[in-house]
Amino acid sequence: MLQDILSGIPLGVFLAFMVGPAFFILLETAAIRGFKAAFTFDIGVILADIVFIFIAYFSTNQLLRSIKDDPGLFIFGGGVLTIYGLIAYIKAKNATYTNADFEVQKLKRKDYLGIVAKGFLINFINIGVLGFWLGLLIIFGPSLEMKASRLVIFFTSIIVTYLLVDVLKILLAKKLNNKLTPRRITLFKKGISFLLIIFGLILILRGLIPKEIEKIEKDLENVSYKVDNL
Repeated sequence: MLQDILSGIPLGVFLAFMVGPAFFILLETAAIRGFKAAFTFDIGVILADIVFIFIAYFSTNQLLRSIKDDPGLFIFGGGVLTIYGLIAYIKAKNATYTNADFEVQKLKRKDYLGIVAKGFLINFINIGVLGFWLGLLIIFGPSLEMKASRLVIFFTSIIVTYLLVDVLKILLAKKLNNKLTPRRITLFKKGISFLLIIFGLILILRGLIPKEIEKIEKDLENVSYKVDNL
Protein backbone atom coordinates (compact mmCIF):
# COMPACT_ATOMS: atom_id res chain seq x y z
CA MET A 1 0.00 0.00 0.00
CA LEU A 2 2.74 2.45 0.98
CA GLN A 3 4.64 1.67 -2.20
CA ASP A 4 1.55 2.38 -4.30
CA ILE A 5 1.12 5.74 -2.55
CA LEU A 6 4.77 6.67 -3.01
CA SER A 7 4.61 5.71 -6.68
CA GLY A 8 1.74 8.12 -7.24
CA ILE A 9 3.20 11.18 -5.50
CA PRO A 10 5.81 12.15 -8.16
CA LEU A 11 3.19 11.71 -10.87
CA GLY A 12 0.82 13.99 -8.98
CA VAL A 13 3.49 16.69 -8.80
CA PHE A 14 4.23 16.23 -12.50
CA LEU A 15 0.53 16.47 -13.36
CA ALA A 16 0.15 19.68 -11.35
CA PHE A 17 2.79 21.39 -13.49
CA MET A 18 1.66 20.08 -16.85
CA VAL A 19 1.04 23.15 -18.98
CA GLY A 20 -2.43 23.18 -20.45
CA PRO A 21 -5.68 25.15 -20.57
CA ALA A 22 -6.72 24.19 -17.03
CA PHE A 23 -3.31 25.23 -15.67
CA PHE A 24 -3.60 28.81 -16.90
CA ILE A 25 -7.29 29.25 -16.10
CA LEU A 26 -6.60 28.03 -12.56
CA LEU A 27 -3.95 30.72 -12.10
CA GLU A 28 -6.20 33.37 -13.63
CA THR A 29 -9.11 32.40 -11.39
CA ALA A 30 -6.91 32.46 -8.29
CA ALA A 31 -5.41 35.85 -9.11
CA ILE A 32 -8.69 37.54 -9.98
CA ARG A 33 -11.46 35.70 -8.12
CA GLY A 34 -9.65 34.32 -5.09
CA PHE A 35 -8.92 31.01 -3.40
CA LYS A 36 -12.44 29.59 -3.14
CA ALA A 37 -13.23 30.15 -6.80
CA ALA A 38 -9.92 28.66 -7.93
CA PHE A 39 -10.25 25.66 -5.62
CA THR A 40 -13.79 25.09 -6.88
CA PHE A 41 -12.53 25.24 -10.47
CA ASP A 42 -9.86 22.69 -9.57
CA ILE A 43 -12.51 20.34 -8.19
CA GLY A 44 -14.20 20.43 -11.59
CA VAL A 45 -10.90 19.62 -13.30
CA ILE A 46 -10.32 16.69 -10.95
CA LEU A 47 -13.83 15.36 -11.54
CA ALA A 48 -13.04 15.22 -15.25
CA ASP A 49 -9.81 13.38 -14.44
CA ILE A 50 -11.74 10.85 -12.37
CA VAL A 51 -14.18 10.29 -15.23
CA PHE A 52 -11.25 9.70 -17.59
CA ILE A 53 -9.71 7.23 -15.15
CA PHE A 54 -12.96 5.27 -15.02
CA ILE A 55 -13.21 5.32 -18.81
CA ALA A 56 -9.63 4.06 -19.10
CA TYR A 57 -10.22 1.29 -16.57
CA PHE A 58 -13.60 -0.01 -17.66
CA SER A 59 -13.34 0.35 -21.43
CA THR A 60 -11.93 -2.27 -23.76
CA ASN A 61 -8.54 -1.70 -25.36
CA GLN A 62 -10.09 -1.44 -28.81
CA LEU A 63 -12.58 1.19 -27.67
CA LEU A 64 -9.88 3.16 -25.90
CA ARG A 65 -7.67 3.23 -28.96
CA SER A 66 -10.54 4.38 -31.15
CA ILE A 67 -11.41 7.17 -28.70
CA LYS A 68 -7.86 8.23 -27.96
CA ASP A 69 -6.83 8.44 -31.61
CA ASP A 70 -10.10 9.67 -33.10
CA PRO A 71 -9.18 12.87 -35.01
CA GLY A 72 -12.78 14.06 -34.84
CA LEU A 73 -12.59 14.32 -31.05
CA PHE A 74 -9.40 16.36 -31.22
CA ILE A 75 -10.96 18.69 -33.79
CA PHE A 76 -14.15 19.05 -31.77
CA GLY A 77 -12.34 19.67 -28.48
CA GLY A 78 -9.90 22.05 -30.13
CA GLY A 79 -12.72 23.92 -31.83
CA VAL A 80 -14.61 24.38 -28.57
CA LEU A 81 -11.46 25.55 -26.79
CA THR A 82 -10.56 27.96 -29.60
CA ILE A 83 -14.04 29.48 -29.66
CA TYR A 84 -14.01 29.80 -25.87
CA GLY A 85 -10.63 31.54 -26.06
CA LEU A 86 -11.84 33.92 -28.77
CA ILE A 87 -14.95 34.85 -26.81
CA ALA A 88 -12.89 35.37 -23.66
CA TYR A 89 -10.43 37.54 -25.59
CA ILE A 90 -13.19 39.72 -27.04
CA LYS A 91 -14.78 40.10 -23.61
CA ALA A 92 -11.44 41.08 -22.07
CA LYS A 93 -10.78 43.56 -24.86
CA ASN A 94 -14.15 45.27 -24.51
CA ALA A 95 -14.42 45.12 -20.72
CA THR A 96 -13.87 48.04 -18.38
CA TYR A 97 -12.74 47.39 -14.83
CA THR A 98 -13.14 49.25 -11.56
CA ASN A 99 -11.63 48.76 -8.11
CA ALA A 100 -14.52 46.45 -7.24
CA ASP A 101 -13.24 43.96 -9.80
CA PHE A 102 -10.12 43.42 -7.71
CA GLU A 103 -12.05 42.58 -4.57
CA VAL A 104 -12.75 38.91 -3.89
CA GLN A 105 -16.52 38.62 -3.90
CA LYS A 106 -18.57 36.11 -1.94
CA LEU A 107 -19.72 33.29 -4.19
CA LYS A 108 -23.29 32.04 -4.32
CA ARG A 109 -24.24 28.39 -4.67
CA LYS A 110 -24.98 28.77 -8.38
CA ASP A 111 -21.56 30.37 -8.83
CA TYR A 112 -19.86 27.31 -7.36
CA LEU A 113 -21.78 24.98 -9.66
CA GLY A 114 -20.89 27.10 -12.67
CA ILE A 115 -17.20 27.16 -11.77
CA VAL A 116 -17.13 23.39 -11.19
CA ALA A 117 -18.80 22.86 -14.56
CA LYS A 118 -16.27 25.18 -16.20
CA GLY A 119 -13.35 23.26 -14.74
CA PHE A 120 -14.87 19.94 -15.73
CA LEU A 121 -15.56 20.96 -19.33
CA ILE A 122 -12.21 22.68 -19.88
CA ASN A 123 -10.46 19.47 -18.87
CA PHE A 124 -12.92 17.04 -20.44
CA ILE A 125 -12.76 18.50 -23.96
CA ASN A 126 -9.01 17.92 -23.97
CA ILE A 127 -8.95 14.33 -25.19
CA GLY A 128 -5.20 14.26 -24.61
CA VAL A 129 -5.93 14.02 -20.88
CA LEU A 130 -7.58 10.66 -21.50
CA GLY A 131 -4.40 9.58 -23.27
CA PHE A 132 -2.39 10.59 -20.20
CA TRP A 133 -4.47 8.50 -17.79
CA LEU A 134 -4.59 5.61 -20.24
CA GLY A 135 -0.81 5.73 -20.49
CA LEU A 136 -0.46 5.57 -16.72
CA LEU A 137 -2.83 2.62 -16.57
CA ILE A 138 -0.90 0.76 -19.26
CA ILE A 139 2.50 1.49 -17.71
CA PHE A 140 1.71 1.00 -14.03
CA GLY A 141 -1.28 -1.34 -14.22
CA PRO A 142 0.72 -4.56 -14.62
CA SER A 143 3.01 -3.73 -11.68
CA LEU A 144 -0.12 -3.14 -9.60
CA GLU A 145 -1.46 -6.51 -10.79
CA MET A 146 -4.47 -4.61 -12.18
CA LYS A 147 -6.08 -5.03 -8.77
CA ALA A 148 -8.87 -2.53 -8.23
CA SER A 149 -7.82 -1.83 -4.63
CA ARG A 150 -4.22 -1.05 -5.57
CA LEU A 151 -5.25 1.03 -8.57
CA VAL A 152 -7.59 3.08 -6.38
CA ILE A 153 -4.77 3.78 -3.92
CA PHE A 154 -2.35 4.62 -6.74
CA PHE A 155 -4.65 7.00 -8.59
CA THR A 156 -5.93 8.53 -5.36
CA SER A 157 -2.34 9.28 -4.41
CA ILE A 158 -1.85 11.06 -7.74
CA ILE A 159 -5.06 13.08 -7.44
CA VAL A 160 -4.49 14.10 -3.81
CA THR A 161 -0.89 15.14 -4.51
CA TYR A 162 -2.05 17.05 -7.57
CA LEU A 163 -4.69 18.85 -5.50
CA LEU A 164 -2.25 19.75 -2.72
CA VAL A 165 0.27 21.19 -5.17
CA ASP A 166 -2.53 23.11 -6.87
CA VAL A 167 -3.50 24.61 -3.51
CA LEU A 168 0.03 26.00 -3.24
CA LYS A 169 -0.21 27.34 -6.79
CA ILE A 170 -3.53 28.99 -5.95
CA LEU A 171 -2.12 30.62 -2.82
CA LEU A 172 0.84 31.99 -4.76
CA ALA A 173 -1.31 33.23 -7.64
CA LYS A 174 -3.76 34.82 -5.20
CA LYS A 175 -1.02 37.19 -4.05
CA LEU A 176 -1.11 38.78 -7.49
CA ASN A 177 -4.53 40.23 -6.66
CA ASN A 178 -2.97 43.11 -4.73
CA LYS A 179 -0.88 44.09 -7.74
CA LEU A 180 -3.66 44.06 -10.31
CA THR A 181 -4.63 47.27 -12.07
CA PRO A 182 -7.25 47.73 -14.81
CA ARG A 183 -4.54 47.60 -17.47
CA ARG A 184 -2.83 44.57 -15.96
CA ILE A 185 -6.03 42.62 -15.51
CA THR A 186 -6.94 43.28 -19.15
CA LEU A 187 -3.52 42.12 -20.33
CA PHE A 188 -3.70 39.11 -18.02
CA LYS A 189 -7.08 38.02 -19.35
CA LYS A 190 -6.00 38.62 -22.95
CA GLY A 191 -2.88 36.54 -22.38
CA ILE A 192 -4.83 33.63 -20.91
CA SER A 193 -7.37 33.83 -23.74
CA PHE A 194 -4.59 33.83 -26.32
CA LEU A 195 -3.03 30.74 -24.75
CA LEU A 196 -6.40 28.97 -24.83
CA ILE A 197 -6.68 29.75 -28.53
CA ILE A 198 -3.18 28.33 -29.11
CA PHE A 199 -4.01 25.14 -27.22
CA GLY A 200 -7.25 24.83 -29.17
CA LEU A 201 -5.46 25.19 -32.49
CA ILE A 202 -2.89 22.59 -31.44
CA LEU A 203 -5.69 20.13 -30.68
CA ILE A 204 -7.28 20.84 -34.06
CA LEU A 205 -3.95 20.23 -35.79
CA ARG A 206 -3.56 16.96 -33.87
CA GLY A 207 -6.82 15.90 -35.45
CA LEU A 208 -6.04 17.17 -38.96
CA ILE A 209 -2.36 16.24 -39.27
CA PRO A 210 -1.62 13.80 -36.40
CA LYS A 211 1.53 12.30 -37.92
CA GLU A 212 3.14 15.66 -38.56
CA ILE A 213 2.36 16.89 -35.05
CA GLU A 214 3.69 13.67 -33.56
CA LYS A 215 6.91 14.08 -35.55
CA ILE A 216 7.31 17.67 -34.32
CA GLU A 217 6.80 16.53 -30.72
CA LYS A 218 9.44 13.82 -31.11
CA ASP A 219 11.87 16.32 -32.65
CA LEU A 220 11.31 18.68 -29.72
CA GLU A 221 11.89 15.83 -27.27
CA ASN A 222 15.15 14.97 -29.03
CA VAL A 223 16.28 18.60 -28.91
CA SER A 224 15.39 18.79 -25.22
CA TYR A 225 17.29 15.57 -24.54
CA LYS A 226 20.40 16.88 -26.32
CA VAL A 227 20.25 20.17 -24.40
CA ASP A 228 19.95 18.33 -21.09
CA ASN A 229 23.01 16.26 -21.92
CA LEU A 230 25.24 19.15 -22.93
